[in-house]
Amino acid sequence: MAGHSKWKQIKRKKAVTDSRRASAWTKVIREITVAARAGGGDPDGNPRLRLAVDAARAVNMPKENIERAIKKGTGALEGESYEELTYEGYGPGGAAIFIEVTTDNANRTVAEIRFAFSRNGGNLGASNSVGWMFDRKGQIYVDASRHAEDATLEAALDAGAEDFARDGDQYIITTTPPGFHAVQDALRASNVVVDSAELAMVPKNAVRVEGADAERMLKLIEALEELDDVSKVFSNFDIDAAQLAEAEA
Repeated sequence: MAGHSKWKQIKRKKAVTDSRRASAWTKVIREITVAARAGGGDPDGNPRLRLAVDAARAVNMPKENIERAIKKGTGALEGESYEELTYEGYGPGGAAIFIEVTTDNANRTVAEIRFAFSRNGGNLGASNSVGWMFDRKGQIYVDASRHAEDATLEAALDAGAEDFARDGDQYIITTTPPGFHAVQDALRASNVVVDSAELAMVPKNAVRVEGADAERMLKLIEALEELDDVSKVFSNFDIDAAQLAEAEA
């Protein structure tokens, strides 16, 4: 598994502090609002909204907050106007970084992202400078300790999953974007609990980053992820698992 995926697993397992929960809520509320504006306020008929609502529940967002964000998106309540943008660049050691943002002020956002890059030894690049190094995929994570591998594999592949892999105590199921929700539904129908799921930019190849460059790379990723306007950060870095765990200890 590429180091960035391992890094996300480590971060998911850590307890969420109040400050990080507030940041997570801000990001999820924006995604719900944008999703509802684009595809309507019914999660059953709007796959993107359904995914955003699932993400909100995963960070323990109250139902009323979710409903308010949906109403802002559909126009039933007054709300902010957001636009979705992407930024690309390179981190220390030459690993590619792809950033998705949802913002009401693009000038502020790019300034904050550029500062994070410059402060942590990276370089903000031009559009499509690294985007071609990634493929858009659905990724579904299942607790391997709770579910038999053969049964989970069969349910995923029968529903059209592209790939199935085990990494430590998790199964990682990869899908096409159109098949993302169908595979999740099939897993749940087979009584397989989905720990988390996302539409991700999956790197085609990994770049090994070591030593001081690895430390700075992780600091850069964290600095970007902490920005309220940043929705998701993807990278093709591959860092030794022990160094990842040490950095997040």
